[in-house]
Amino acid sequence: MPEAAYPGVGWLSILPPLLAIFLAIRTKQVFISLFAGLWLGWIILARGNPLSGLVLALDACIHVFADAGNTQVILFSALVGALITFTQYSGGMEGFVAWMTARGLVNSRRKGGLLAWIIGVIVFVESSICVLVAGTVARPLFDKLKISREKLAYICDSTSAPKCVLIPLNAWGAFVIGLLMKQNVEHPVAAFVSSMPYNFYAIGAMVLVVVVILSGRDFGPMRAAEQRVRVEGKILRDGATPLMSAEVTMVKAKPGIPLRAINMVLPIAVLVVMMPVGLLVTGNGNLMQGSGATAVFWAVLAALVAAALAYRVQGILKTDEIMTQFMTGVGGLIPLATLMLLAFAIGDVCKLLGTGPYVAGITKAAVHPGFVPALVFLVACGIAFATGTSWGTFAIMIPIAIPMVEPLGLHQGVMIAAVLGGGVFGDHCSPISDTTIISSMASACDHIDHVRTQLPYAMLAAAAAVVLYLLIGFLQTV
Repeated sequence: MPEAAYPGVGWLSILPPLLAIFLAIRTKQVFISLFAGLWLGWIILARGNPLSGLVLALDACIHVFADAGNTQVILFSALVGALITFTQYSGGMEGFVAWMTARGLVNSRRKGGLLAWIIGVIVFVESSICVLVAGTVARPLFDKLKISREKLAYICDSTSAPKCVLIPLNAWGAFVIGLLMKQNVEHPVAAFVSSMPYNFYAIGAMVLVVVVILSGRDFGPMRAAEQRVRVEGKILRDGATPLMSAEVTMVKAKPGIPLRAINMVLPIAVLVVMMPVGLLVTGNGNLMQGSGATAVFWAVLAALVAAALAYRVQGILKTDEIMTQFMTGVGGLIPLATLMLLAFAIGDVCKLLGTGPYVAGITKAAVHPGFVPALVFLVACGIAFATGTSWGTFAIMIPIAIPMVEPLGLHQGVMIAAVLGGGVFGDHCSPISDTTIISSMASACDHIDHVRTQLPYAMLAAAAAVVLYLLIGFLQTV
């Protein structure tokens, strides 16, 4: 499917992602909604022929696996299910919860929320691994403390991409620095660092999480979700479809074995430690040049092997029991793998349609320089929300934003931050974003419920960022 074969189609390019997002939020049938958007995209490319569009849409789903990175993401997401069943059936998860509660370390809703936030901040090497670790460790505690799965998904999501984009020493930083180098920025690392204080959305999103946790105050759909848990004791709403099935999240420990926290802590520790090792190996010794998808895939495999060996050495699980739990865990995450597949496929068709460049191009009309940082932020928000990719948004918007700096007398760090913050907003909120999907999975939350409950908080942080970009834009151009 060569890109050159499908030229941009103008305003029609925004219809497929908008249809998918509208239907997903309206009907809560995310699989059907994503495929509808994908099908519409290929109908457009097939010049209005719905039958040809259907054939091409199905081929596009298969073509997703032509990209090794896509395949690794789908595989490691499914393998996480095995890791979760391992830690439960071995008694590790119950042992960890008992250890934490016996020492009074996490005995309140506030402490539970802070634990998830702190884990998310500490694990900074990659956004997906941050979400997976925070969700896996905190979920049983949240259930015990009667905190909604939607709240856990929000905390995990808000400490993944927003945090990773503020740190140069990870795959995110390496990617952005590489884009800046292509724009002939003289000191790309220094330019990235200079953008960090102006990344108002990323900073605001992370701060807002802490405020929500400490204050205990919620609004919008999240308030209803929290009241449901407190009053009715339901961690999920009636009719919710969590991305992780009950076969994975409700596994009981094997009868008669000791409940040891180490059986959960060990594989999670291996997962975290192996991530930077994988980045170093794939980057030939350079952490910032490593492959995030490959490193996460290796890290999950290493964690599974470490867990299996530990359980065999302790004599608590036999080989056939380990394999049974492995297949149960992977099978329980088939819905997630399907969702990731469709999300990647619709992202590919948006690229062929030229959705991102079209949205960026229509904003290049002459405006007062003071509006430019805020406008760049909003355009990046729109592109990332419609396409579900922050990195794709960075690749589109940085070549547009950087050349505007000198002629308009703008601050380079502010313009870079506006692009990065806008891209993270879309990645943070779009129902077709892989980070949003993984947050729903790690929290065992209904995906659309996560999107609906998180969006008001993200919009608040984005609104504050727009105001600050307007202020700083006009202060610079006075």
